[in-house]
Amino acid sequence: MNPYQVLIRPILTEKSGYQADALSKYTFEVDSQANRFDVKRAVEETFDVSVTKVNVMIVPGKVRRWGRRLGVTSSWKKAIVTLADGDSIQFFEGV
Repeated sequence: MNPYQVLIRPILTEKSGYQADALSKYTFEVDSQANRFDVKRAVEETFDVSVTKVNVMIVPGKVRRWGRRLGVTSSWKKAIVTLADGDSIQFFEGV
């Protein structure tokens, strides 16, 4: 799988910002077919860093209302990537 197909977008929240600054952990939305080895390879190739750990989880869809109608948002996969000491991703700096 192409590295640019694995990583869909970064997750930028208060919690992920804290983890990026203090713990060197970065959060991404990834392709639903990707496993932790694909995510590790994609992050290392894209950002030229060394990955020590990858946690992958599926975020379930939620029931939402649109007027009278009920619908369900799509489920998606999230990956939290821990980098080696001294490495950082400049994309997340200053956010």
